[in-house]
This record gives sequence, structure tokens and C-alpha cells, in this order.
Amino acid sequence: MTAHPQPLKKPRFRVLIALLAALVLPIALSGTAAADGGKSPRNWTVQVGSESPDQAIQGMSFLPKNIFINADDSVTWEANAGEIHTVTFLAAGQTIESTQPFDPFNPVYGLPQGGTSYDGHSYYNSGVMSNVSDSGLPAVETYTLTFPNTGDFTYYCLVHGMAMKGTVHVRDKGTDYPYTQSQYDNRVNRAEQAIIRDGYQQWSEARDQADNHTVILGTDNGTSMVMRFIEDNVVVHVGESVTFQNSGMGEPHTVTFGTEPANPFAPLGDPGNYTGGQLNSGILAPNSTFTVTFNKAGEYDYICALHDYLGMIGTVVVEE
Repeated sequence: MTAHPQPLKKPRFRVLIALLAALVLPIALSGTAAADGGKSPRNWTVQVGSESPDQAIQGMSFLPKNIFINADDSVTWEANAGEIHTVTFLAAGQTIESTQPFDPFNPVYGLPQGGTSYDGHSYYNSGVMSNVSDSGLPAVETYTLTFPNTGDFTYYCLVHGMAMKGTVHVRDKGTDYPYTQSQYDNRVNRAEQAIIRDGYQQWSEARDQADNHTVILGTDNGTSMVMRFIEDNVVVHVGESVTFQNSGMGEPHTVTFGTEPANPFAPLGDPGNYTGGQLNSGILAPNSTFTVTFNKAGEYDYICALHDYLGMIGTVVVEE
């Protein structure tokens, strides 16, 4: 008679361990929730700005713009763009208009102010936030505040004013949360994609306004910004002019030829007779122009001294 192999049996101690693990694991996973009813303070994340992979498009939003938390929870804002921003809660009676224009060299604006626990009525500021280190300013990548008091607290970016604001809604401890962080993140991802699409649409429309004698200094519409000169490479002849036009709604730029000056805010050189060397427009606010007449053949590189680190550079080729 042929002997049939007997099925292998698990050692009894392994079976016991498996049974114990099946019983203990759910208890371990639910231990924290059972201990405090799921009411421990939580930390939430808000993205500051957004950008395309090449940094040409920069977003002007806190994402999510509204976040609902409970008393004693904290919020961490994370720099999500190269363009500088701030997270700023104004003092009672203070207005965003009183902070304009933004002065990054004023420590009240450019450096962190206030503590780590928001009192609901004083001035709190993150300082300059950016996800790159070569913006020319001391920037931070994260900023965290705890919210012990209930209320609706609106904050702003001092750089972009009313165009960029958000609100932290703080409810009583133990209140059910309307959204999880994952749900916020999904909404943020969709919003970022829409902002980038908006920027590329602006870029496309601005190309229709540009030619060899007209360069558009980026664009912005309160939602997104194009950090490029449009067109960034033009060809003219000796004696001809190029007009640089800021057609945006709020973002300032410069047109800077030659060595970048120590103070990019101050005009330098003679734009009516440019033959090379240093030339700086100073700050060009929205709806302003800067016309340069080129009186010597050559190839002249220039930058926006505020946004060159994002790739805002260009060239004028002057032919005989």
C-alpha cells in the first residue's frame, strides 16, 4: 500500500501566537482613540503658494484657504513656492493696506514676530517664506501656530495683500471635524492644478501683446503670476527702442542690465542712450513702462532683480 503524505501541521505555539496577535492588534490600534475619545490636539497643514515645475508660474493662494480646527490644535504652513510670501495675522485695528508696500528689509515684516501660540488679537508674522534659499532674503520653509482660543481668524500675505488671504476657523474642543487632512490635501491638489492652468493661459494671452519692441514683464491676476519676460529674446537695430511693460495687477518687477546694483529699488543709468553697462529701471509697478533705446550693437542680458532666481531673465540683441 502506498503511504500518503500527511498534511503539515503548524506548531501549536505558532497558532497560539497568531491568535493572540489577532486579538491584541485591534486593541493596540484603538488604544489612543479609546484613551481620549479621539480628542487629542491635532496639527494641520496649509500650503503657502504653488508653482509649476520650472517655477515660471507662481500661485497666490493659501491652500486650503479655509481650514476648520478645534481649540488647542495647531496649524503648520509650508512654503510651496519660490515666490516669497508671509503668513501674517494683523493686530486689532490694523489693516492690510497699512502694511503696503511690503518692505522685506523691515524686520517687522520680513522676520518672525509674535510667539507660537496665537492670542487672537495681536500681530503675528511668519517672516518671509520661500522653498528656495537664493531669493536674496532670509526665508523660512515652515511656520507653526497653536490656537487655544475659538474664533475665525483671518491672515494675509504681506507681499500680495488682499489678493492672498486665508482663515483659520477654531471651534470648541471635541467638535467633529468636517474634513480630514487627506480630504484637504485632495482639494489642494486640484486647486494647484487649476492655478497652474490659469498661469499658462495668461502667458498665452500675453504673447499676443509682445513683439521685438514690446516685452511684457510677466503677468498676474490675483490668482497666478507668470515670472517670465514675454518675449524674453528680442532683436532690434541700433537706434531702436524696446518698451518693457508691466501689465499685471499687483506684482512689481525690475529691468536690470549689467551688474545687479546693491539697491534694485533705485533707478540707475540712462535708458534713453544705452550702450552697455549698468542700467536699472527701479521698481516697475503694475501699469508702468520702461523704454530703453539701444545705441550700440551687441547682445545685452538683463534680469528682473526681484525674480531672477525663478528664471526671470532675458536678452536684447542689437544689430547694425
